[in-house]
Amino acid sequence: MVYGPIAAFLVEMFPVKIRYTSMSLPYHVGNGIFGGLLPAVSTYLVTNAKNNGDPQFYLEGLWYPIGIAAVCFIIGAIYISNKDRNVN
Repeated sequence: MVYGPIAAFLVEMFPVKIRYTSMSLPYHVGNGIFGGLLPAVSTYLVTNAKNNGDPQFYLEGLWYPIGIAAVCFIIGAIYISNKDRNVN
């Protein structure tokens, strides 16, 4: 879901002079924090649901990636713009 369009999205988002730093910082911080916390947060949610007696406790771990995807969709929808592009 993320890796397909992210390269083109980040390249078009920043000017050439600062493109590498501007692409690298959000990419690695986002993947490191949100992707790195995925196993811990999902395990925590599943464990809490199992301890509370939820019969479908194994599905509770999906709320973290669904929440992150929803937030990313909302932010992307807010900041998307239709650029006038002349292709020669």
